[in-house]
Amino acid sequence: MTSVEQSDAAAREPKSASVIINAIAVLRTFTADEPLLGVTEIASRVGLHKSTVSRILATFEQEHLVERDAETRRFRLGLGLIAVAGPLLADLEERQVAHPVLRALAEQTGETSALMVWSDDQSMCVEQIPSHHQIKHSTPLGTRYKDAMSASVQVFLSAAPTEDVVSLLRNGSITYPELDDTALDAYLLRLEENRLRGWASNYGETSTDEVGVAAPVHDHRGHLVAAVLIPAPRFRVDPDRLQDLGAACSAAAQQVTARLGGKAPGAPHIDDPEIDRVRGR
Repeated sequence: MTSVEQSDAAAREPKSASVIINAIAVLRTFTADEPLLGVTEIASRVGLHKSTVSRILATFEQEHLVERDAETRRFRLGLGLIAVAGPLLADLEERQVAHPVLRALAEQTGETSALMVWSDDQSMCVEQIPSHHQIKHSTPLGTRYKDAMSASVQVFLSAAPTEDVVSLLRNGSITYPELDDTALDAYLLRLEENRLRGWASNYGETSTDEVGVAAPVHDHRGHLVAAVLIPAPRFRVDPDRLQDLGAACSAAAQQVTARLGGKAPGAPHIDDPEIDRVRGR
């Protein structure tokens, strides 16, 4: 390759990389809360011209990565993405071994059950068994949570070094409105209590009509690799039922841990003296 050809190749590389980055950004604008988006909405969110977004979407539509809604003519993610993600999901050991446990948990509690993993400083759903109730809360595959009060986020942060938790909260990667030193200390104590109890809860703290409980899954090395989550409508969960769901979720997470050949750390009861020590009683 001549020096001129090398220069041309170098000039083309950043442009090619930016095209890929822009395409990925377009895909990431679709969420479980907003599955249908128009070209103008997407363009404003990713900071691209509408013509650029239209070209990207046209290519995605051709490859079935997005599809157009017949009535609104807006776009949604297409089934072609399943073909892309299928090999990864099929090879995800945690997802394979958790599926029967999640199904049994959903039947036992009557609520949705889900498996969450930690990805890019967020809790992400990789498996879900929906509740049989007409009114339910669901966690579609790919749903991500980064709110500090989210039950699954609490589970993952409970196992993280304190300095990492503080950094994630301070830089905004994990959202916590009006974070000050007092709130930070209280949150760190909450994480420690969750770790000792064996499960975390979110009783209408991220959404007034939703409750969530989550418990940790460990692999054979004792590493936290996933979390079992139960999201439910708040009107069906009083404080007593919250405790029942937490216990059921923790038991299910321990089953998944056992199926992975792991061993969960001890999970003392909330009245355990160790928790009293943490609280400074």
